[in-house]
Amino acid sequence: QVQLEESGGGLVQPGGSLRLSCAASGSIGSINAMDWYRQAPGKQRELVAGITSGSTTQYSDSVKGRFTISRDNAKNTAYLQMNSLKPEDTAVYYCKAVVDGWIYWGQGTQVTVSS
Repeated sequence: QVQLEESGGGLVQPGGSLRLSCAASGSIGSINAMDWYRQAPGKQRELVAGITSGSTTQYSDSVKGRFTISRDNAKNTAYLQMNSLKPEDTAVYYCKAVVDGWIYWGQGTQVTVSS
């Protein structure tokens, strides 16, 4: 069994920054892709950023240039550095990881951007 635990969410003013973490624990052989998704009220869950085991990254157009995804393979942890935050970034952010061929999701962490 594998668990993903997100942390780092909170309330921040427009233009501010937050750093999210996603730590995988449990019976882990290898972790392939690790992705961050978000879901705002009344909207579908969308991919924000992803990173492969080889550290190839991808970003949605809405966050490109503002967000940076990274990972520490030794710690089985992915990070999402979010800068220049906007009110439209407000959402629950979820981590997804492919571990030994299985997909796992975290429980989500709330990010609210408001003055």
